[in-house]
Amino acid sequence: MTMTERVPDAESDAAETRCGYVALAGRPNVGKSTLMNHLLGRKLSITSRKPQTTRQALIGVLTRGPAQIVFVDTPGIHVAGGRALNRYMVGQAVGSLAGVELALMLVEPSGWRAGDEIVRRRIRESGVPCICVINKIDRLPRKDRLLPLLDDLSRRHDFEALVPVSALKNLALDDLLDEIAGRLPRRAHLFAADEVTDRSLAFLVGEIVREKAVRRLGAELPHQTAVMVERITLAAEPGSTNENNNAASQLASSDDALPGTRPSKSYAEVDAVIYVERDTQKRIAIGKGGTMLRSIGEDARKDIEILLGSQAMVRLWVKVDRRWSGRPEALQRFGYYSPPAPPAQSEAPAQDADKGVPHPRAGRARVDR
Repeated sequence: MTMTERVPDAESDAAETRCGYVALAGRPNVGKSTLMNHLLGRKLSITSRKPQTTRQALIGVLTRGPAQIVFVDTPGIHVAGGRALNRYMVGQAVGSLAGVELALMLVEPSGWRAGDEIVRRRIRESGVPCICVINKIDRLPRKDRLLPLLDDLSRRHDFEALVPVSALKNLALDDLLDEIAGRLPRRAHLFAADEVTDRSLAFLVGEIVREKAVRRLGAELPHQTAVMVERITLAAEPGSTNENNNAASQLASSDDALPGTRPSKSYAEVDAVIYVERDTQKRIAIGKGGTMLRSIGEDARKDIEILLGSQAMVRLWVKVDRRWSGRPEALQRFGYYSPPAPPAQSEAPAQDADKGVPHPRAGRARVDR
């Protein structure tokens, strides 16, 4: 699906409605995923204190009256050296700037950094209008430092607006949404009112498991884990008499089995594999007597039950795929695939940055609000 294709069941009048794609851009760990989650009013993108937790561009749809904002959460833009996974993530972030109507560049109130300048150059090269979002303003030790910061930021780039917010504290988020909505083109909504993402259920479940693994294992192996969901079965609870439950078992490894299609009084069974790169990492991920793996599974189960609105059983395994993060064929197998990202040296100020990496599109999933 192209970014301008209209969804047949998205009922709206283009003369009265606004709709557009809005990319969240910034250096790693500046709060992009947290901001999108709070703007949507639900947790969709995974978060952790470790930088580069987000690996793939993720769509989050907010329908707010006549305006429909299609957020694109992106990995942090950084110098794409080293592993193929790093280059992939930068390709995802830069490619997401192509074809959007607006960008939100997130910065922190501590001041402008070298990483922010890399992001600004990418946005300038894309030609997309940009709002500067100063996140985490609740951390400002002195409020009188805000005006000098805004003055400095206004000199850095021709921003459409400067909006101080705190995603975690929900401060000034309505102001930001108003700024965004007023800059979207007048056209029909692209997504149905009950759609909040274009990703499959299996993808969302896999990201939940990976988040819990990153949070539990971050000190030892923050970026060496990948998750593959092998099976999600939605079934009727034992003893249920619902007539629809006789054939209630549904495989959710594709885009077809969605939370809205599950039977009443249902439960889910999830089988997933956590991949690491070395045998020593496998031992860490399992833990003594399997304690670490059980903790990851228990953490994931709670969020999966919230996502599905039903009880869930989560079974996890740990396997070794040696040096997977440096092998393009392994990245593709784990769902990390796009045309090659620009080389590391293209991030340097004197170089012309590569543009136009297509934003990967996946089957669209309805997620209960």
